[in-house]
Amino acid sequence: MFIGGEWMNASGSQTRTITDPANGETLGTVPETTDQDVDLAVKAARRAFDDTNWGSTDNAATRAQLMRDLAAKLREVAPEFAKLDTQNCGKPLIEAEGDVADAANCLDFYAGLATSTMGQTASVPMNMQSMVLREPIGVAAQIVPWNYPLLMAVWKIAPALAAGCTVVIKPSELTPLTVLELAKLAQEVGLPAGVLNVVTGVGEVAGVALTNHPDIDKIAFTGGTDTGSKIMAAAAKGIKNVTLELGGKNPAIVFADANLNQAIEWIAFAGFANQGEVCSAGSRILVERSIYDQVVERVKIIAQNIKIGHGLAQDVRMGPVVSKEHYDKVMGYIQKAKEENCRLVCGGSHPAGAQFANGHFIEPTIFADVTPAHTLFREEVFGPVMSFTPFDTEEEAVRLANDTEYGLAAGVFTEHIGKAHRVVKQIKAGIIWVNCYHPTFNELPWGGYKKSGIGRELGKYGMEAYLETKQVNINLDQSELGWY
Repeated sequence: MFIGGEWMNASGSQTRTITDPANGETLGTVPETTDQDVDLAVKAARRAFDDTNWGSTDNAATRAQLMRDLAAKLREVAPEFAKLDTQNCGKPLIEAEGDVADAANCLDFYAGLATSTMGQTASVPMNMQSMVLREPIGVAAQIVPWNYPLLMAVWKIAPALAAGCTVVIKPSELTPLTVLELAKLAQEVGLPAGVLNVVTGVGEVAGVALTNHPDIDKIAFTGGTDTGSKIMAAAAKGIKNVTLELGGKNPAIVFADANLNQAIEWIAFAGFANQGEVCSAGSRILVERSIYDQVVERVKIIAQNIKIGHGLAQDVRMGPVVSKEHYDKVMGYIQKAKEENCRLVCGGSHPAGAQFANGHFIEPTIFADVTPAHTLFREEVFGPVMSFTPFDTEEEAVRLANDTEYGLAAGVFTEHIGKAHRVVKQIKAGIIWVNCYHPTFNELPWGGYKKSGIGRELGKYGMEAYLETKQVNINLDQSELGWY
C-alpha cells in the first residue's frame, strides 16, 4: 500500500492474489488492509491537509503543475497501463487505451481548474463588505469499482487534488494494480507525502473502516446501489459530505424514424461495450413496433460476430467478465430470464473452445419480448445481456423508459428533432445521448437521478463536490452598534 509517501505491507501480513480473468494467471499479490492500516492512511492524509499548505490558494499553481506532470508521466507509460488494466479486469485493449488517454486528459482538465476557484462578492446593506469563499473540504475517502480501475480512480483523485483536498483511495479488491502504479507515478513527480494514499482490500474491512473514520470529511463512492445505501448510512452517522455514483437499468429508445444504419451499431455498443460491465450500459432497448423485428435481427447479427477473447488479442471487442463470482451472477440472470419465458435471441452460454476454458467468458446475449414484469427489465445485470421491448406510441416509450428505480443514463434514436427534445425533457436520467451512446467528456457532469446516486462528478461540478462554501461579512462602519 501507499501511505504517507511510503510503500508498506498490511499490518496483519495478509495478502490477496490478483489474477487475469481471461485465463486465471497470477498478476501479482497485494496487501489485505486492516482497520489499523486504514487509520494510518487517514492520519497521513489528515496531517498533509492540516499541517501543510497543500490546500491553500497560494499553492494552487503548484497543485496544477504537479497534476500536469502526473498527466504527462501517465502518457509516457500509457501502453503499460492499458495492458495492465486489460489483464486485470478483462476489457479489450482498445478500450483500456481509451481509458488511459481519458485519465490523462482528466488530470489536465482539473489542473486547469485548480487555479480557477472563484468565490464572489455581494452588495449588501449596513455598510458591509460581503464575500463567498470556496475552500477544500479536507480529507476525502474514495472507493472505486473494478470496471474502470484507472479511469474511475482519476475521476475522483483529480478534482479532489485540484480543490486542495487530500485523499485516501481504495480500489476494488479485484483490480487494484493500475491505481497502485498511478501512486508510483505521483511519487515520481513529487506529490507531497500524505496527499495521495492507496489502501487495498475488501469493502467489508477497508471500505467500512474508511467510511466510518471520524477524520474523514468527504466520502465519494462508485459502485452498486446496495453498497451505496450502506455508505450513505455510515456518512449520516458522522454527517459527512457524500457523493454516490451508483447503478443503472438504462433504456435506449429507438423510434421508427431513426436512421437505422447509423443506430444499429450504437445500440449494440450501448449494451456490449466493456462486456456490459458499465453502470450506464444501455441494457433495455425499447423499439417502436413497426421496426421491432428488424432491429432485433440486425443487432443479433452484430452480437454473433463480436470477436471474444483475451483483451490483448488482435481485434477482440469483448473480453471476460471480471471474476468467477460475477460470472455466476450474470449467468444466474440469464437462467432467470429463460425461466420467465423471455425469448432468447442469441448467446446465453459460455463460448466453446479451448481458448475460453479457463476464463470467465459469456457470449453476447440478447433476449426479446421482455416486459416490465420480467426480472431482466428491472434489475441491473452488469454483463453482456441486453433486453428488447416493443412500444407503440411516444408516450408509452417514455413511460417504459422511466419505469425503473434508477435514473443514470438513456439513449434516444430519432431523426425528428422535435421528438428528440420532447423525449429528452421527459426522461428522468442524468446523462442522455441522442443518436449515439456512451461518449463521455471530462468537461460535463456525470451522475444520476433516483437510486442512481447523489451529486455529480466531472466538469466544474466534480470540483465543487470537494469544496466548502464560506460566507464572510466585514463591517466597514466605524460607529457603535447601539443595540443595548
